[in-house]
Amino acid sequence: MRINLASVLVSDQAKALEFYTATLGFVKKTEVPMGEFSWLTVVSPEDPDGVELVLEPASHPAVKPFRDALVADGIPFTSFAVADVQAEYDRLVGLGVEFTQPPTAMGPVTTAVFDDTCGNLIQIAAMNEEA
Repeated sequence: MRINLASVLVSDQAKALEFYTATLGFVKKTEVPMGEFSWLTVVSPEDPDGVELVLEPASHPAVKPFRDALVADGIPFTSFAVADVQAEYDRLVGLGVEFTQPPTAMGPVTTAVFDDTCGNLIQIAAMNEEA
């Protein structure tokens, strides 16, 4: 058994696709129109046959209070692995991404949290080298 799909709930699929590809650097994998929305996925260019991230429409009534509560508490919806949190933070800040938590060492991991412009906080994380 393996994970093949993960989802992030987005307020606007077109806006999310632009942010997740042009800003974060993911690559569109699948886009199948399904009425008002699409089955829309992105992948890491480092692993194009790996786990697909579904840019899932946030249209269900339960989504807004759930996401609002997570954001209010500063809790990221998901986490993406990066090689160097500070370097990725610097790159994304240069592109106008707003962070709610700068790079912060937390024991064996360093994390930072940003607003994905589509209703979510997203964490980036990297394991720290052992001292």
